Amino acid sequence: MEDKLMGIKAAFAAVCSAAASFLGWQGVMALVWVAAMGLDYLSGSAAACKAGKWSSAEARTGLWHKGGMILVVCVAAISDAIMAVMCSHLPLQMDWPTLVLPLVLGWYILTELGSILENAVKLGAHVPGWLVKLLQAGKDAMEQ
Repeated sequence: MEDKLMGIKAAFAAVCSAAASFLGWQGVMALVWVAAMGLDYLSGSAAACKAGKWSSAEARTGLWHKGGMILVVCVAAISDAIMAVMCSHLPLQMDWPTLVLPLVLGWYILTELGSILENAVKLGAHVPGWLVKLLQAGKDAMEQ
């Protein structure tokens, strides 16, 4: 059993390393965001089931919301790409440091993590107040 567990850990580490080397740090942020969205959806569904309030209409609304978030991330990525191309081909005397996409992804990741914590509370978990404050402070800092 320990050999299988070590094999799973090694495979997971290899996949994460390959993703990081292939996609770069922004790709890793995107994967973390997608994982956080999935965990938020699952934990929200579990909390609704526990409360006896699960509804396919509400679940669908949540999925539409996540779809809108994907569009915003695409717009952020395109904005960064367009600004980089413009800065390299127009006499603007500046470089574009890829700013929009990481900020949008970071903000969405912190938002998803906050939602996961809310769902954990609904499921009966105790959440340290400092963790909620930390996530909110990070989100506030990105908005400024």
